[in-house]
Amino acid sequence: MIPQWESAACRGIGNGGLGCHGFRVLGLAFPSLEKALKHYFGYDQFRRQQRPIIEQVLKGRDVLVVMPTGGGKSLCYQLPALMKLGITVVVSPLIALMQDQVDSLQDNGIAATFLNSTQSWQQVRSQEAALLAGKIKLLYVAPERLVNPNFLQLLDRLSQTVGLATFAIDEAHCVSVWGHDFRPDYRQLSILRQHYPQVPILALTATATERVRQDIMAQLWLRDPGIYIASFNRPNLYYEVRPKPRDAYADLCQQLHQWSGAGIIYCLSRKRADELAARLRQDDIDALPYHAGLSDQVRREHQQRFIRDDVRVIVATIAFGMGINKPDVRFVIHYDIACTLEGYYQASGRAGRDGETAHCILYFSYADVATAEFLIGQKSDPQEQRLARQQLRQMIDYAESTVCRRTIQLGYFGEDYPGNCGHCDNCLHPPPLEDWTIEAQKFLSCVARCRERFGMGHIIDVLRGSRKQRIFDLGHDQLSTYGIGKDRSVDEWRLLGRSLLHQRLLSETTDGYPVLKLTGASWQILRQQASVQVAIPERLSQPRQIAEDNDPTSQQLLQHLRSLRKRLADDQGVPPYVVFTESSLRQMAQQRPQTLTAFGHISGVGNRKLAQYGQVFTQAIREFCQDNRLPRVAPKSVASVASRPGSRRYRPPTDTHFLTLQLHQQGLPPDQIARQRRVTLRTIHNHLERLILADQAVDLERLVSPERQDAIRIAIQVRGHGSLSALHDQLGPTYDYGEIRLVVADWERRQSAAESR
Repeated sequence: MIPQWESAACRGIGNGGLGCHGFRVLGLAFPSLEKALKHYFGYDQFRRQQRPIIEQVLKGRDVLVVMPTGGGKSLCYQLPALMKLGITVVVSPLIALMQDQVDSLQDNGIAATFLNSTQSWQQVRSQEAALLAGKIKLLYVAPERLVNPNFLQLLDRLSQTVGLATFAIDEAHCVSVWGHDFRPDYRQLSILRQHYPQVPILALTATATERVRQDIMAQLWLRDPGIYIASFNRPNLYYEVRPKPRDAYADLCQQLHQWSGAGIIYCLSRKRADELAARLRQDDIDALPYHAGLSDQVRREHQQRFIRDDVRVIVATIAFGMGINKPDVRFVIHYDIACTLEGYYQASGRAGRDGETAHCILYFSYADVATAEFLIGQKSDPQEQRLARQQLRQMIDYAESTVCRRTIQLGYFGEDYPGNCGHCDNCLHPPPLEDWTIEAQKFLSCVARCRERFGMGHIIDVLRGSRKQRIFDLGHDQLSTYGIGKDRSVDEWRLLGRSLLHQRLLSETTDGYPVLKLTGASWQILRQQASVQVAIPERLSQPRQIAEDNDPTSQQLLQHLRSLRKRLADDQGVPPYVVFTESSLRQMAQQRPQTLTAFGHISGVGNRKLAQYGQVFTQAIREFCQDNRLPRVAPKSVASVASRPGSRRYRPPTDTHFLTLQLHQQGLPPDQIARQRRVTLRTIHNHLERLILADQAVDLERLVSPERQDAIRIAIQVRGHGSLSALHDQLGPTYDYGEIRLVVADWERRQSAAESR
């Protein structure tokens, strides 16, 4: 049987590039992958690593993708699914995740469905018939269903009729016992390779250490996979740890009343989740609980109300965090401590998946640590207990740390980060630094003399001259480092030990027996080739805030568009973010597109959404602008920039440009934005240039002094604006191309605006 979308075969993929024939997707011809991306998903360009991953999938290669939440993992199998013959089967752990994905795909006009326990027998049979008829491109199933013999029979029939294109294993860290959310059913997925050895497997996860990555590849029997590991850094998330006093609830309420948007609050127990949700409702904050103690029906109802913006806050247990798949979450609060750093990163990563700024707050107290230790004690396996206690201690170290939060998080996943992120409490309010090189030499020397066989507690005992019997039994009272650290307290030595670990000046085993190991950097300190600075804790009494967009007109229009989106979503029975994401709405509020052409330039507006929503949104924006006597924001003037002789072709800013704008508006200079985003300074200048051409709120005087701007504008009058090289020759070597480009972009924008008047 030949499926109706056989013409979707991809041609021209080879050596990572395009062939002369371009691509065919569902019978439509596209000259490039980018054009197909815009048509179906509304984005002008791929995010980093998406394109090479998609090319590898199209070539039929096994691939392992580790990409942070909100990084665009789903697109890595969704777009290839449209371009390959056969059905792409997506293994997803939770019903809620399946429903969200399918809703979004169907709203983009893509044939997708799921099979799960919520469907009736008739619904399942109807979906199976559609699959066998070649009417479906993506099928979502849970791992429990996939390994069921009856479902394997269906896969056999699909393989023989319409074909199987790819198996995409989402949340692949669930395969590994070393992951933070191990699920035994995932261990059985190797059956896919056994039954269908010719079908490529794509494994995707947001969090995986090196050990977990190796386990994923082994358990899924991946063959020479392409491995793509994106940066774990989420620059739009603000991280903060707050002490949890008895009146923590009052502080929590104060924050919730100050912040706008939806959020998640995590608790350690079901009882705490129920009590906290009830208490918030009493204080006029719409909140509902979400945990395993609720019935399936109640849990589904609470989640649907949350994702459809009928309720603002979900109070959930950590174990059910994966069920919340909402891109416009503006804050994630851990009211109790998370049990692992990996779990904390994953749960806090539910915030800001749309790329907009979001808060991630952890309340920390040792009473909660005692609760976590009690829960660990309920585990039956002693090895699991040891590993869990070590992971909890890593989480405590994170909470008590005085260094950049991102340095610790990214270091956990093996990624180096220089610190000074400018978007966490420790970087915005840095504690004072002290030179502790001598103390570090004592500490590292003691690790060496104990032959790198003990943990931090024992090393501190030796340094402080402890009289514990174990010290004498091991003969460590005879070491030259015994008692040389009596002048420092246990807490001070522990602060130093944590700082050495976080600065990668010392390492620690992760098998449940945390043993300290020296590194090359350790020996540099011992040889007096490097110094050690330690941040000394200092509690701040004032609450910490981050910058928000306070433009009243944009905020008013944004609220108007949110209300429109909510009405449209309710009419269709889908979550609001399926209609448009928060970042798309913010771009609409800033640019105020009043024609379909201008609306089509908004990031996230593909051909389907343009046809479906373009008229109603542009009409709403026109009416808002008329009611408020607002001038047009320039599709016309922006377009004229593109049409001027010698000007560079205007392209509308995308999500990545607006993230740069956000950091710029927070006061970060271009070089610091480049370091934080892990890109070149030239790339940031490209972003700022495009933002200036689009008449966005870029403060040029912070980037180029008025005197240098005047000099560049004089050069433009003499040499014209068409050649940057000519302008550079006119100005001389003290001017760099970056500042010249920004002033030229501002000159073109001003000229275009003047002509449009």
